Amino acid sequence: MKNQYNKTITACFVGYIVQAVVNNFVPLLFLHFQTTYEIPLSQITLLVTFNFGIQLLIDLISVVFVDKIGYRASMILAHALSASGLLFLTILPEILPVPFIGILISVMIYAVGGGLLEVLVSPVVEACPSDNKEKAMSMLHSFYCWGQAGVVLISTLFFFMAGIDNWKILAIVWAILPVCNAIVFAKVPIAPLIKEGDSGLKIKELFRLKVFWILCIMMLCAGASEQAVSQWASTFAEQGLGVSKTIGDLAGPMSFAALMGLSRLLYGKFGDKLDLDKFMRMSCLLCIAAYLCISLVPLPAVGLVGCAVCGFSVGIMWPGTFSKASAAVKGGGTALFAMLALAGDVGCSGGPTLAGFISGCFNGELRAGILAAIVFPVLLLIGIQLAKKLANNSADK
Repeated sequence: MKNQYNKTITACFVGYIVQAVVNNFVPLLFLHFQTTYEIPLSQITLLVTFNFGIQLLIDLISVVFVDKIGYRASMILAHALSASGLLFLTILPEILPVPFIGILISVMIYAVGGGLLEVLVSPVVEACPSDNKEKAMSMLHSFYCWGQAGVVLISTLFFFMAGIDNWKILAIVWAILPVCNAIVFAKVPIAPLIKEGDSGLKIKELFRLKVFWILCIMMLCAGASEQAVSQWASTFAEQGLGVSKTIGDLAGPMSFAALMGLSRLLYGKFGDKLDLDKFMRMSCLLCIAAYLCISLVPLPAVGLVGCAVCGFSVGIMWPGTFSKASAAVKGGGTALFAMLALAGDVGCSGGPTLAGFISGCFNGELRAGILAAIVFPVLLLIGIQLAKKLANNSADK
């Protein structure tokens, strides 16, 4: 029974790699777009905002249509849109009178695909028969990190060997991945999320739960803590630290992603022996320290180490909150996963947007923006304590 779902779980792993491509390929081109198309930093910031903004909108409306059209059709649609957005990115900026509009439309198209993947992949894995769902969930989220690291490594090597002016070739290559995975999802078995005869909680029922709101705030802060550094790591390394693009991408975004994946892999392997709350609290404190290193220490080497350490520290935040939500809210169904994804994507949009906005107020100084974003790991630390207190009170009753 379990073996027949191995291909499904593998396809879900690849689905998160697709989402990593969607979220991390274009940020590597920010500086190139800024110089080639003469796009100011304020408009570059809008690309991040629209990417995650569209994704959170999809998180919200997916509650209505995913259960109606089914997970298989939704998965295929998500991959098709992801591929289409990447392909349009190579065409629209050249044929439209304003290149930024072409880039923005392309980002919006693949953002719809990325938003659907965020909602769909976790519940599909959750529904697959497994001996330890927490480990499976952590392994799933680690593949986003490996995808992010792979995108940065392969893209950086391509830019180094072929030149960044040939980025469109690589965009087409990346678009092949979601096309292939869509074909796989057309064939693999997909288990129902809710047992036959049961019904998942409705949104109104979720809204009545105090723990749900705390978990949503935690997801928001988890997404913001991760993306405030991740989305700006390449630009920060080049502009703020004065290193070359190759070194900046390898030591910044790639090391961030690799250590984030390592953190999730370690939890996936040893999670049954670790106290999740304690691990998340220590991660928040480490994240705060990393933010301070990046923003306040002027040495380039320390800043790059700070980016890497930040990746390790945020690794457990997203899957850890998902695990806490699955345990705290029984029968949450599609609505729970969609609302958590919505909250997470609000953070993924708000974190880098806040960092970019504050940076703009300080003449493009990204250190100031990253320092301002330290509020998110601080709030997440508070949320962990509140969730634990609420769980203890419920247990006492």
